[in-house]
Amino acid sequence: MNTEKTNGNGVLHIKKALKRFGGRTVVDIENVNIGTHPIEGLIGPNGAGKSTLINLITRRLRMTEGEILYYRDGAAIENARKNIDELARLNLVRSNQVIQDFASLTIIDSMILANTDPKHEKFYKLFNEKEVRELAKDKIDYYLDYFHFDFPEGHALSAGEKKLLDIIRCLILSPKFLLLDEPTAGLPQDQTDKVIELLLKKTAEEDMKVLIVEHDLDMIWRICDYIHFMAEGQILLQGTAAEVKGNETVKKKYIGEESDA
Repeated sequence: MNTEKTNGNGVLHIKKALKRFGGRTVVDIENVNIGTHPIEGLIGPNGAGKSTLINLITRRLRMTEGEILYYRDGAAIENARKNIDELARLNLVRSNQVIQDFASLTIIDSMILANTDPKHEKFYKLFNEKEVRELAKDKIDYYLDYFHFDFPEGHALSAGEKKLLDIIRCLILSPKFLLLDEPTAGLPQDQTDKVIELLLKKTAEEDMKVLIVEHDLDMIWRICDYIHFMAEGQILLQGTAAEVKGNETVKKKYIGEESDA
C-alpha cells in the first residue's frame, strides 16, 4: 500500500477504517494514504464502497471503527472530531454526486454564497452588504470568464450547469484537498475538457490535492498521477495508470465489466 509522505500537506491517512451497515461490511481499509500525488483516482465497480469512503472522509457518515487523519499545515487532524462544516473550513472540500443546490439562487449568488465567511452567512447580510459582494467579485469574474455561462444572472437549469456550478463552488473555497464524486457526469465534452484543464493548472500552481471518483476511465487514465482500485470495500491495488490498467484483477473485476456494458 502507498505509505509515503504520511505527514505531507493535504494527505489523508486512512487506518483500520471499517464501516458496517447492519451485519454487512461496506468499507474495510487497513492502511492507505491518499493525496501523496497531485491528482489521484478512485475507481472500482458499482457497490465497491467508493462513495461510502468519501462520506466517511467528509463525515457525512461515521465509521464503525478506525481513524482518518487529515494532514494540514503540518498538523494531523482527526476527522472523527470534526463535522462536515468544520472540515470544509479546514479546506477539505467535496463535490456532490447528486447535485444539491439552492434553486432560488442565481448562478452568481451561488458563487457569492460559497465565498462568504461564516459571520456573513445570513441572507440579509449576504445579498445586501456591498463588502460581501466585492470580496467575491474577482473569483466570480475569473470563473465566469473561464466557463462562459450563457446567463449567469439567471438560474442553473440544466444538469450540466448545476454540476459545473457545484465544482466552481468547491474551487472558490480554495481547497487543500478536493474530493470530486463523478465530476464530469452530465457535462458536455467541451466543459469536461475545461474542468480537466483547470484541475491540472491548479494542482500544478497551487497547494491543492484532488481525489476523483469516476467511471469515465479515459479521464482517469488521462489525468491521474496515481490510482486506487477498490472492490468489495477494500483498496486492492494502487499504482500509476499503466500499472492499474494492466493489472489482471482490475481487468477481471472492472475493465472487462465496463467494456461489456
